[in-house]
Amino acid sequence: MRTRTLTAATALAVLFGSTALALTSAAPALADSSTLLPVTSTGDVVVDGVHQRVFISDPKSGKVVATDYSGTVVGTVESLPGVRGLELSADSGTLYAAVAGANAIAAIDTATATETHTYPTGDGTGPEYVAYTGGKLWFGYGGAANGNIGSLDLSGTDPVVALNQDGNTFYQAPILDASPGAPGTVVAGAPGQSPVELAVYDVSSGTASRTAYAFDPGSTGGGNLRDLAVTPDGKDVVTASGSPYYQAVYKLSDLTADGRYETTNYPDAVDIAPNGDVAAGTDSLYGSDVHLFKAGASTPTREYDLPSSTGGTASDELAGSGLAWAPDESKLFAVSYDSNNTYSLRIYDDPLKAAATLTATAPATAPRAKPLTVTGKLTSNASFPPGTTVSVRRTDDESPSGKPLGTATVGADGSYSFADTPPAGGQVTYTVGYAGDDYHASATATSTVNVTKTTTALTLDDNGKVYSYNTQVTFTAHLGTTYKNRTVEIYADPYGGDKPNKLIKSGAVDSSGNLSVSLYLTRDTKLTAKFTGDTRYAPATVTSTVGARVRVSTALSGYYKTQTAWNQTYRYFHKSKEPVFDTTMTPYPNRKYRVEVQGYSQGAWRATHSAYLVLGSGGQDTLELTGTPPTGVRFRIRSSYIDTTSGDNVNSTTYGTWKYFIFTS
Repeated sequence: MRTRTLTAATALAVLFGSTALALTSAAPALADSSTLLPVTSTGDVVVDGVHQRVFISDPKSGKVVATDYSGTVVGTVESLPGVRGLELSADSGTLYAAVAGANAIAAIDTATATETHTYPTGDGTGPEYVAYTGGKLWFGYGGAANGNIGSLDLSGTDPVVALNQDGNTFYQAPILDASPGAPGTVVAGAPGQSPVELAVYDVSSGTASRTAYAFDPGSTGGGNLRDLAVTPDGKDVVTASGSPYYQAVYKLSDLTADGRYETTNYPDAVDIAPNGDVAAGTDSLYGSDVHLFKAGASTPTREYDLPSSTGGTASDELAGSGLAWAPDESKLFAVSYDSNNTYSLRIYDDPLKAAATLTATAPATAPRAKPLTVTGKLTSNASFPPGTTVSVRRTDDESPSGKPLGTATVGADGSYSFADTPPAGGQVTYTVGYAGDDYHASATATSTVNVTKTTTALTLDDNGKVYSYNTQVTFTAHLGTTYKNRTVEIYADPYGGDKPNKLIKSGAVDSSGNLSVSLYLTRDTKLTAKFTGDTRYAPATVTSTVGARVRVSTALSGYYKTQTAWNQTYRYFHKSKEPVFDTTMTPYPNRKYRVEVQGYSQGAWRATHSAYLVLGSGGQDTLELTGTPPTGVRFRIRSSYIDTTSGDNVNSTTYGTWKYFIFTS
């Protein structure tokens, strides 16, 4: 305890702050999937439907790479220098590869992707292309100005090679193709030559006999032949030449023009599915590269661009002869390359189905349990049959895995409308789906609505009340109507930075919606009741701030008697005796107390002195009144805690009791 003094002359002198959201989806305009290939070039692509393998020849690296239908490499056949043309046996058991650098035809087991035989074709032959028909394997071979056709007969005990089957040689090894629809017929074309040169051969007798020939066929054959394919019905051959800018069609009977497949600049690939549908490729840097046609249609049903396979800004380009159908037409495979000669295999699922575009639009915001409408449109280059429907699924907090809502019928203009009343609040997503059909690819669209949850009532009593120090007070939170969550949390945050906000009770409210907690109050306290919400009702928070007074007691000492007067107890002091005024108050760091002295004058109590004095660390302080006071005058003194002015805001203002005294001679 410490003692401070206050001069009596000083102390006793009389003083006076929807748009609507829509997302659109269509069947992918890019490859459904893409994977990098370990090749430095490509010569040919063949698909084995029995083993679901894709074989790609790499002339520069001298190998054939085998992948599965997802593009994962499952095997590599090395040591095939200059390998280019590939041909699959009728039973899909063997892949034949023309290996120019080895002057041979290699046989590869398709199931194991291993080389099983090598069939030499003769020194200097350099075979580059192969086709199977008439019981023999036919190959285009020969260097500059010595292109010719040979055959490999594997029907006997020993393989038999026959060269120089065409007396009128091509400038270089010709591209060959054959079709089950024209058994015993081989079509040949001079690669890279301008204008295009084509020939048709009857090989049913075992030797090749020209039946049709054309140099610049139809006078529009263009130049720089990159690929050719015979139609499954054996009626036509389709060519891909750098010019003109379409895939030209010629009759096998006389090589006269028989239509065209309109594409774009620099055609470089063509492959025909067993049902006659055509995949036509172009080396187009700034446009679509893959163009798909129904058999005989002049305009494409669907087109694909080839974006960068490695994340660059420039598009990939289609490799020459880089297209191949799966035999069941369920997939199309395309080989592309970028400016760094990085090659990729792109896999398209249901490639010929017309792309469908689907939109879905719902309000950006909507109230819970009120009807809303989802609208949108289904469009495609190919018309939809009457009665086409789209399915609708709602995903929200009550159905996180999604809940089917039924279907909506698409109108003649492609539009649809669907009404729903969302039961849950929060983010609600509507997924609209079109399943596709034999002619259209599937499509989906989503639209997200922020559904406002219903507001519930939450109250907490006793706000603004002030209690004596260390009073036990019961607080009650009341929760109104909710869906499933009936839990309330009550937190207490005592004033002062040394005590954190703390959860003091959490639990389900009773049948009346109440949750109570008792607390001894030693400081002003902010109580918070929280309802975290549920799927239908919004979270709610309410606060109640209550005050706690300090505990204060005072005492006068040094008087010679006490006497009741003017309805109070007065202490009497000889003026020669200095009164001692002791104060005890709830302590807090750096807390001050306010001492007031008043004198009674002219019928009223009037302030004579007021000061803030610092409490001792134990919450005590002693004040002596010194000097020569007036006699016969009524005085009173008290100590108080004044919120904030006393140095902190931890408690509510608390006035101590007055102590009355008089000086006598």
